[in-house]
Amino acid sequence: MAELKQDQKNKKFEVEGIVEECLPNTIFKVKLDLEGKEHEVIAHLSGKMRMHYIKIMKGDQVKIEISPYDLDKGRIIYRHNR
Repeated sequence: MAELKQDQKNKKFEVEGIVEECLPNTIFKVKLDLEGKEHEVIAHLSGKMRMHYIKIMKGDQVKIEISPYDLDKGRIIYRHNR
């Protein structure tokens, strides 16, 4: 179960999820499990992950930043080690 943390300065939520599907142009469908409720988010890679060629595959556990204004889109900021 993912824990929802909010960054007070930037007003963004950090959530952990699992990559369900890889879409074109480094876009991914990520499944979140928030307190027993499943939610699906479309997420893209952050600039640092693109710059360092960090690869994301189906089944990877990732950390996502989500804006409070649009809860269906996010940015992948970290991939956990396997």
